[in-house]
Amino acid sequence: MARLISLLLPLVLLLSACAVPSSPTRLGADGQPLPKAYRIRWADESRIKFRMLDSVNALRSAAGAPPVELNAQLTAAAATHSRDMSVQNRPWHFGSDGSSPLDRVARAGYTGAMLGEAISETYETELETLAAWMEEPGTKSVILDQRARNMGFAWYQENNGKIWWTLVMGGAQNPGGV
Repeated sequence: MARLISLLLPLVLLLSACAVPSSPTRLGADGQPLPKAYRIRWADESRIKFRMLDSVNALRSAAGAPPVELNAQLTAAAATHSRDMSVQNRPWHFGSDGSSPLDRVARAGYTGAMLGEAISETYETELETLAAWMEEPGTKSVILDQRARNMGFAWYQENNGKIWWTLVMGGAQNPGGV
């Protein structure tokens, strides 16, 4: 037995030297561990948009609301705002230029009524973010708004993994403007 151990010990030491060291836990400014970042690859972008659309429509169906479709103008407004929130380093509904959600949707060329916007700053997936939105009465009412027919959805991911999510809901043509 001692001979077996003496033969295996160098092998174990050799293999342990080849092991990939575990990455240290990243700590936030408050000294608390940061969550593991969800990394979005370029190849996953359309899959994420349609997974969110399908999930939103499943929730809407369960609530008796009609389905929504992805809208290019609303998605452009959402993408602009996600990037801008990152620049400002804060999740809020106003742009660094003072623009409101209504302004951004109009600038993007959307001619329907802008019904609401849900935003988030997180390291979580789109579905975890949707679940969190559904727990808050304000964002839940935006997602389940019976008048919604269009949805814009986009994000911006920073190098550190933080994701700035924006979802915008729009409805029928608003004759008086957006």
